[in-house]
Amino acid sequence: MADIEGVLFDIDGVLLTSWQPIEGAGAAVRDVRERGLACGFLTNTTSRSSELIAQGLCDAGIAVEPDQIVTAARLTAEYVRTTYPGAKAWLLSNGNVSSDLEGIELVEENPDVVILGGAGPEFTHEALSRVLQLLLDGVPVVAMHRGMMWEAATGLRVDTGTYLPGLEEAAGVNIAAVGKPSLTGFLSATELMNVDPEATVMVGDDLIGDVLSSQRMGLTGVLVRTGKFRQAVLELATQQPDYVIESVADLPALLETLLKS
Repeated sequence: MADIEGVLFDIDGVLLTSWQPIEGAGAAVRDVRERGLACGFLTNTTSRSSELIAQGLCDAGIAVEPDQIVTAARLTAEYVRTTYPGAKAWLLSNGNVSSDLEGIELVEENPDVVILGGAGPEFTHEALSRVLQLLLDGVPVVAMHRGMMWEAATGLRVDTGTYLPGLEEAAGVNIAAVGKPSLTGFLSATELMNVDPEATVMVGDDLIGDVLSSQRMGLTGVLVRTGKFRQAVLELATQQPDYVIESVADLPALLETLLKS
Protein backbone atom coordinates (compact mmCIF):
# COMPACT_ATOMS: atom_id res chain seq x y z
CA MET A 1 0.00 0.00 0.00
CA ALA A 2 1.25 3.46 -0.91
CA ASP A 3 1.52 6.10 1.79
CA ILE A 4 -1.90 7.59 2.52
CA GLU A 5 -2.17 11.25 1.58
CA GLY A 6 -5.92 11.79 1.39
CA VAL A 7 -9.38 10.49 2.24
CA LEU A 8 -12.33 10.71 -0.13
CA PHE A 9 -15.79 10.48 1.42
CA ASP A 10 -19.10 9.53 -0.07
CA ILE A 11 -21.72 11.67 1.64
CA ASP A 12 -25.18 10.11 1.76
CA GLY A 13 -25.12 6.99 3.90
CA VAL A 14 -21.59 7.69 5.15
CA LEU A 15 -21.67 11.15 6.70
CA LEU A 16 -25.40 11.85 6.54
CA THR A 17 -28.63 9.90 6.22
CA SER A 18 -31.66 11.88 5.05
CA TRP A 19 -29.51 14.95 5.80
CA GLN A 20 -29.09 14.03 9.44
CA PRO A 21 -25.51 13.41 10.64
CA ILE A 22 -24.35 9.89 11.29
CA GLU A 23 -22.86 9.65 14.77
CA GLY A 24 -19.14 10.34 14.71
CA ALA A 25 -19.06 11.75 11.18
CA GLY A 26 -17.93 15.23 12.15
CA ALA A 27 -15.19 13.88 14.40
CA ALA A 28 -13.97 11.52 11.66
CA VAL A 29 -13.61 14.32 9.12
CA ARG A 30 -11.84 16.52 11.67
CA ASP A 31 -9.46 13.66 12.44
CA VAL A 32 -8.54 13.39 8.74
CA ARG A 33 -7.76 17.09 8.57
CA GLU A 34 -5.85 17.13 11.86
CA ARG A 35 -3.60 14.39 10.50
CA GLY A 36 -2.72 16.72 7.63
CA LEU A 37 -4.41 14.51 5.03
CA ALA A 38 -6.25 15.89 2.04
CA CYS A 39 -10.02 15.63 2.41
CA GLY A 40 -12.50 15.32 -0.46
CA PHE A 41 -16.16 14.57 -1.05
CA LEU A 42 -17.62 12.66 -4.00
CA THR A 43 -21.36 12.15 -4.31
CA ASN A 44 -24.02 10.91 -6.71
CA THR A 45 -26.63 12.93 -4.84
CA THR A 46 -28.61 14.79 -7.49
CA SER A 47 -31.50 16.08 -5.39
CA ARG A 48 -29.44 19.06 -4.17
CA SER A 49 -26.86 21.36 -5.68
CA SER A 50 -23.29 21.42 -4.37
CA GLU A 51 -24.13 24.63 -2.48
CA LEU A 52 -27.02 22.97 -0.66
CA ILE A 53 -24.99 19.81 -0.01
CA ALA A 54 -22.22 21.94 1.52
CA GLN A 55 -24.79 23.73 3.67
CA GLY A 56 -26.19 20.39 4.84
CA LEU A 57 -22.71 19.22 5.82
CA CYS A 58 -21.95 22.47 7.62
CA ASP A 59 -25.24 22.20 9.51
CA ALA A 60 -24.11 18.70 10.57
CA GLY A 61 -20.86 20.09 11.94
CA ILE A 62 -18.68 19.24 8.92
CA ALA A 63 -17.12 22.38 7.50
CA VAL A 64 -16.80 22.25 3.72
CA GLU A 65 -16.93 24.64 0.78
CA PRO A 66 -19.12 23.90 -2.27
CA ASP A 67 -16.11 23.75 -4.60
CA GLN A 68 -14.67 20.89 -2.49
CA ILE A 69 -17.62 18.68 -3.41
CA VAL A 70 -17.48 16.72 -6.66
CA THR A 71 -21.08 16.04 -7.67
CA ALA A 72 -22.36 13.86 -10.48
CA ALA A 73 -24.13 16.93 -11.87
CA ARG A 74 -20.89 18.92 -12.13
CA LEU A 75 -19.15 16.00 -13.81
CA THR A 76 -22.06 15.64 -16.22
CA ALA A 77 -21.98 19.32 -17.13
CA GLU A 78 -18.29 19.03 -17.98
CA TYR A 79 -18.95 15.90 -20.05
CA VAL A 80 -21.82 17.49 -22.01
CA ARG A 81 -19.94 20.73 -22.64
CA THR A 82 -17.00 18.75 -24.00
CA THR A 83 -18.88 16.07 -25.94
CA TYR A 84 -21.83 18.12 -27.21
CA PRO A 85 -20.63 21.75 -27.25
CA GLY A 86 -23.46 24.23 -27.46
CA ALA A 87 -26.12 21.53 -27.03
CA LYS A 88 -29.47 22.34 -25.46
CA ALA A 89 -30.52 19.76 -22.88
CA TRP A 90 -33.73 18.43 -21.42
CA LEU A 91 -33.12 17.55 -17.76
CA LEU A 92 -35.14 14.81 -16.07
CA SER A 93 -34.16 14.73 -12.42
CA ASN A 94 -35.44 14.78 -8.87
CA GLY A 95 -34.37 18.04 -7.26
CA ASN A 96 -32.98 21.26 -8.67
CA VAL A 97 -29.31 20.96 -9.61
CA SER A 98 -29.33 23.49 -12.44
CA SER A 99 -26.69 25.59 -10.65
CA ASP A 100 -24.27 22.65 -11.00
CA LEU A 101 -24.94 22.45 -14.75
CA GLU A 102 -23.01 25.59 -15.56
CA GLY A 103 -22.82 26.36 -19.27
CA ILE A 104 -25.71 24.03 -20.23
CA GLU A 105 -28.87 25.58 -21.66
CA LEU A 106 -31.88 23.69 -20.32
CA VAL A 107 -34.98 23.39 -22.49
CA GLU A 108 -38.24 21.44 -22.43
CA GLU A 109 -38.74 21.05 -26.17
CA ASN A 110 -36.49 19.94 -29.04
CA PRO A 111 -33.42 19.06 -26.95
CA ASP A 112 -30.08 18.18 -28.52
CA VAL A 113 -29.30 15.89 -25.58
CA VAL A 114 -31.19 14.39 -22.64
CA ILE A 115 -29.69 14.47 -19.14
CA LEU A 116 -30.97 11.99 -16.57
CA GLY A 117 -30.35 12.93 -12.97
CA GLY A 118 -31.53 11.18 -9.83
CA ALA A 119 -34.73 9.16 -9.94
CA GLY A 120 -37.84 10.33 -8.15
CA PRO A 121 -41.51 11.12 -8.80
CA GLU A 122 -40.45 12.83 -12.03
CA PHE A 123 -39.57 9.42 -13.53
CA THR A 124 -43.13 8.74 -14.65
CA HIS A 125 -44.24 6.32 -17.36
CA GLU A 126 -44.83 9.30 -19.63
CA ALA A 127 -41.43 10.87 -18.95
CA LEU A 128 -39.50 7.62 -19.43
CA SER A 129 -41.44 6.88 -22.59
CA ARG A 130 -40.38 10.28 -23.91
CA VAL A 131 -36.75 9.47 -23.09
CA LEU A 132 -37.08 6.25 -25.10
CA GLN A 133 -38.68 8.05 -28.04
CA LEU A 134 -35.89 10.63 -28.10
CA LEU A 135 -33.31 7.84 -27.97
CA LEU A 136 -34.98 6.15 -30.93
CA ASP A 137 -34.97 9.49 -32.76
CA GLY A 138 -31.19 9.68 -32.33
CA VAL A 139 -31.00 12.15 -29.45
CA PRO A 140 -28.14 11.13 -27.11
CA VAL A 141 -28.92 10.49 -23.45
CA VAL A 142 -26.40 11.11 -20.67
CA ALA A 143 -27.00 9.80 -17.15
CA MET A 144 -25.44 11.53 -14.18
CA HIS A 145 -24.76 8.11 -12.67
CA ARG A 146 -25.68 4.42 -12.70
CA GLY A 147 -26.50 4.23 -9.02
CA MET A 148 -29.08 1.51 -8.38
CA MET A 149 -30.50 2.72 -5.07
CA TRP A 150 -30.24 5.21 -2.24
CA GLU A 151 -31.22 5.17 1.41
CA ALA A 152 -34.12 7.31 2.61
CA ALA A 153 -35.34 7.67 6.18
CA THR A 154 -38.10 5.18 5.39
CA GLY A 155 -35.92 2.67 3.51
CA LEU A 156 -34.27 2.03 0.17
CA ARG A 157 -35.38 3.80 -3.01
CA VAL A 158 -34.54 2.70 -6.54
CA ASP A 159 -32.36 5.11 -8.51
CA THR A 160 -31.56 5.89 -12.12
CA GLY A 161 -29.37 2.85 -12.69
CA THR A 162 -32.41 0.58 -12.43
CA TYR A 163 -33.98 2.22 -15.50
CA LEU A 164 -30.96 2.46 -17.80
CA PRO A 165 -30.66 -1.21 -18.88
CA GLY A 166 -34.28 -1.28 -20.09
CA LEU A 167 -33.90 1.95 -22.06
CA GLU A 168 -30.66 0.70 -23.59
CA GLU A 169 -32.19 -2.65 -24.55
CA ALA A 170 -35.28 -1.05 -26.07
CA ALA A 171 -33.31 1.51 -28.08
CA GLY A 172 -30.31 -0.69 -28.90
CA VAL A 173 -27.83 1.92 -27.70
CA ASN A 174 -25.53 2.49 -24.73
CA ILE A 175 -26.24 5.40 -22.43
CA ALA A 176 -23.17 7.26 -21.17
CA ALA A 177 -23.06 7.56 -17.37
CA VAL A 178 -20.67 9.99 -15.72
CA GLY A 179 -20.82 9.68 -11.92
CA LYS A 180 -19.99 6.69 -9.74
CA PRO A 181 -19.24 3.89 -10.50
CA SER A 182 -17.70 5.55 -13.57
CA LEU A 183 -13.98 6.10 -13.07
CA THR A 184 -14.25 9.77 -14.08
CA GLY A 185 -15.49 10.85 -10.68
CA PHE A 186 -12.66 9.26 -8.73
CA LEU A 187 -10.06 10.80 -11.03
CA SER A 188 -11.65 14.26 -10.83
CA ALA A 189 -11.93 14.09 -7.05
CA THR A 190 -8.33 13.00 -6.46
CA GLU A 191 -7.09 15.65 -8.88
CA LEU A 192 -9.02 18.27 -6.92
CA MET A 193 -7.43 16.94 -3.73
CA ASN A 194 -4.01 17.02 -5.43
CA VAL A 195 -3.25 13.43 -4.45
CA ASP A 196 -2.64 10.25 -6.43
CA PRO A 197 -5.41 7.62 -6.46
CA GLU A 198 -2.97 5.06 -5.03
CA ALA A 199 -2.47 7.33 -2.00
CA THR A 200 -6.20 7.88 -1.37
CA VAL A 201 -8.69 6.07 0.85
CA MET A 202 -12.29 5.94 -0.40
CA VAL A 203 -15.00 5.60 2.25
CA GLY A 204 -18.42 4.53 1.02
CA ASP A 205 -21.60 2.60 1.85
CA ASP A 206 -22.13 1.20 -1.67
CA LEU A 207 -20.00 -1.90 -2.20
CA ILE A 208 -19.97 -1.66 -5.99
CA GLY A 209 -20.53 2.02 -6.71
CA ASP A 210 -18.18 3.42 -4.06
CA VAL A 211 -15.72 0.80 -2.94
CA LEU A 212 -15.00 -1.82 -5.58
CA SER A 213 -15.06 0.71 -8.40
CA SER A 214 -12.59 2.94 -6.53
CA GLN A 215 -10.33 -0.05 -5.86
CA ARG A 216 -10.13 -0.64 -9.61
CA MET A 217 -8.64 2.85 -9.85
CA GLY A 218 -6.01 2.03 -7.22
CA LEU A 219 -7.71 3.66 -4.25
CA THR A 220 -7.94 1.85 -0.92
CA GLY A 221 -11.59 0.97 -0.38
CA VAL A 222 -13.32 1.18 3.00
CA LEU A 223 -16.91 -0.03 3.26
CA VAL A 224 -19.10 1.22 6.11
CA ARG A 225 -22.04 -0.76 7.47
CA THR A 226 -24.39 2.23 7.34
CA GLY A 227 -26.62 3.74 4.65
CA LYS A 228 -27.38 1.32 1.83
CA PHE A 229 -24.99 -1.35 3.14
CA ARG A 230 -26.52 -4.83 3.14
CA GLN A 231 -24.69 -7.84 4.61
CA ALA A 232 -26.10 -10.23 1.99
CA VAL A 233 -24.61 -8.15 -0.83
CA LEU A 234 -21.20 -8.26 0.82
CA GLU A 235 -21.37 -12.02 1.39
CA LEU A 236 -22.36 -12.74 -2.23
CA ALA A 237 -19.74 -10.47 -3.79
CA THR A 238 -16.92 -12.19 -5.65
CA GLN A 239 -14.61 -9.24 -4.96
CA GLN A 240 -14.22 -7.90 -1.45
CA PRO A 241 -13.46 -4.43 -0.07
CA ASP A 242 -10.02 -3.73 1.31
CA TYR A 243 -11.55 -2.91 4.70
CA VAL A 244 -14.97 -3.01 6.35
CA ILE A 245 -15.85 -0.88 9.39
CA GLU A 246 -19.07 -0.44 11.33
CA SER A 247 -19.40 3.26 10.56
CA VAL A 248 -17.35 6.31 9.68
CA ALA A 249 -16.84 6.80 13.43
CA ASP A 250 -14.36 3.91 13.24
CA LEU A 251 -12.30 5.53 10.51
CA PRO A 252 -9.81 7.30 12.83
CA ALA A 253 -8.80 3.98 14.40
CA LEU A 254 -8.38 2.39 10.97
CA LEU A 255 -6.28 5.31 9.73
CA GLU A 256 -4.12 5.05 12.83
CA THR A 257 -3.39 1.43 11.95
CA LEU A 258 -2.81 2.08 8.25
CA LEU A 259 -0.52 5.04 8.80
CA LYS A 260 1.65 3.00 11.17
CA SER A 261 1.95 0.04 8.77
